[in-house]
Amino acid sequence: MISRWFLLALAFGCASFAAAPSPGTSAWPMFRGEPSLRGVAATTLPDDLTLRWSFATGGPAKSSAAIADGRVFIGSADGNVYALELATGKQVWSFKTEDIIEATPCIVDGTVYIGSSDTFFYALDAKTGALRWKYQTGDKILGGANWLLGPDKAVRIVVGSYDGKLYCFEPATGKLLWTYETSNYINGAPAVAQGRIIFGGCDAILHSVDAEGKAMGDTDAGAYIAGSVAIAGNCAYFGHYGDEVLAIDFVASKVLWRFKEREFPFFSSPAVTDKVVVIGGRDKRLYCLDRDTGVKRWEFATKAKVDSSPVICGDKIVVGSDDGRLYVVSLATGKELWSYEIGKSLASSPAVADGMVIIGSDDGSVYAFGKKS
Repeated sequence: MISRWFLLALAFGCASFAAAPSPGTSAWPMFRGEPSLRGVAATTLPDDLTLRWSFATGGPAKSSAAIADGRVFIGSADGNVYALELATGKQVWSFKTEDIIEATPCIVDGTVYIGSSDTFFYALDAKTGALRWKYQTGDKILGGANWLLGPDKAVRIVVGSYDGKLYCFEPATGKLLWTYETSNYINGAPAVAQGRIIFGGCDAILHSVDAEGKAMGDTDAGAYIAGSVAIAGNCAYFGHYGDEVLAIDFVASKVLWRFKEREFPFFSSPAVTDKVVVIGGRDKRLYCLDRDTGVKRWEFATKAKVDSSPVICGDKIVVGSDDGRLYVVSLATGKELWSYEIGKSLASSPAVADGMVIIGSDDGSVYAFGKKS
């Protein structure tokens, strides 16, 4: 699930890495689809989606799904990681942890990496669900993992914990290579671009760290950063609890623009193209902003907060809302094109591959939508 283009980009520090394509139309192997966390799918969606299948877990499914090798991987508040057939929703295997799972799985080279609220970070065989290794951190893990290349060009796995530390592991053995300590919780997934790891935390700081865990420059964001950042070029885009969306040049440690509409925080992680930034807000709206200036192009109103992170699929955007609906809206105009009422909150973010949308719900089920069979 690692593209050759991305390996070369990381190895040689390619400045245009953020424009790397998603890892194919049939895969969405991690939170937001690929390491820069831009939330842009390589597949388009049919005009009229239909429910293809649903799978019931034993608790709310706030985890977002990963899709790889024809399977869906997702966590649940029942403490299990599930592997399901993408085509049918049939369970392939499950792995039980000791507490709820809200983190998104990250699939790299046939291994599922995922954290649990039981404080452990797990590496599981993607085919069988067998435990390969686990590592105990100092607190729960709610954000997804990511990967990058170290100075030796070997793959490394990184993940944040509520103990305030970013952890870096050797993927085959689970050996801890280094930690980077912040002063508060790390809730989101770390982004990777240009040989750096960029992430925010509840210390209100945007952190930039190199592949060896050395600080590359921090930027004060002014408020808690609960979601994940998206990287394009030298810029990190994100929302925070100070009711703003920001664009920060993480190389120059400089705020480029701020957007603020209402007195409501942002928990959603943005989707970013070469022209726009799309993000959900707790004011019940989905926003589309000009990427260069932060000026609002349009807003789309739902009936409850939008903590779900939107995915851009060609000329469409798909996103969930706490009003219990999954929405598809026009990227150009923000007009609603389609919706489906599940009935319970959708804090989970969509995973999109092969023309299908996978999302978890607080009703405990995982839902798959696609074209009519």
